[in-house]
Amino acid sequence: MTIVSEQLTWVENYGIWSRAMLIALRAKNKTAFIDGTCARPPTGIPTSNQWERCNALVLSWIMNSVSKNIFGGIVYSSDASVVWSDLKDQFDKVNGSRIFSIHRELGKLTQGNDTISVYFCRLKQLWDEYSSLVVLPSCECTAARKYVEHDQQHCLLQFLMGLNDSYMHVRSQILMMMPLPSVSQAFSLLSQEESHRTLSSVDQPASVFYTRQGRTDERRKDVLICDHCGWNGHVKAHCFKLIGYPPGHKLYKPQQGKGNSPRFNREFDKPKIRTVAHNVTGDIVEPSPKTAARSGSSFTPAQYAEILQLLEGTSINFITY
Repeated sequence: MTIVSEQLTWVENYGIWSRAMLIALRAKNKTAFIDGTCARPPTGIPTSNQWERCNALVLSWIMNSVSKNIFGGIVYSSDASVVWSDLKDQFDKVNGSRIFSIHRELGKLTQGNDTISVYFCRLKQLWDEYSSLVVLPSCECTAARKYVEHDQQHCLLQFLMGLNDSYMHVRSQILMMMPLPSVSQAFSLLSQEESHRTLSSVDQPASVFYTRQGRTDERRKDVLICDHCGWNGHVKAHCFKLIGYPPGHKLYKPQQGKGNSPRFNREFDKPKIRTVAHNVTGDIVEPSPKTAARSGSSFTPAQYAEILQLLEGTSINFITY
């Protein structure tokens, strides 16, 4: 039977393993068999058999929670307290190098791509291991309480320093609180902010898509599209490819013997905008050479005169583009 999930392998995990075993043995009410308070009774006493049974039970729990290499050195032992003491002497190496490595890991640890929960759990594991190596004062005096408060504040600053820059605003709000919250309270606030951002990021793309789509549809309603040539700015009824190019257009080429019949061109390019002035009565007014040059028009006075003659002899109303 195994009472802990952690398996003792070497010096590195002895602290975690021993703490887990103490908690499990305390739940089974068997810690007296490893700390020496319940010693082996003399042979012949009626309770000796009961003690042997409980001692074997504790030994089996210890053997099932160590690696195969360690198991070979304790399988022939007959006293659980002796095995526990030997393991402590072999693997409980509390020295400055391990404390230094923990401090170095705490200094380098940042959130990165992890969630706040994963980042906090990694920090808490290092804090707990450090607490098991360096025992803090547990008395009720004022100095002990101040030392514990200082340690909690130090953990809070370590937690806030490793957060990503996206939580800078929330971090500033936490640091302005008086008094400063505990690490657990700060973790709860940041977890709520992370959940809120996750929900916002899920809902935002859909709203942005529909907003942009709606604006695009509104713009398209105001744009005229020709069903024949596909160009914007006019409809099929006024398309030059169907009704012909007006005189003066660069693609206007009247066919011989057919008068001013439209000439279709497959290499049609988008026509330039031409501006024709009208007076109050609706008649076309010939612009002056200066006005034509200033407006960028390519019609000459002779061409304007030809246009007027054509309009006087036909009833077709050309629409200005």
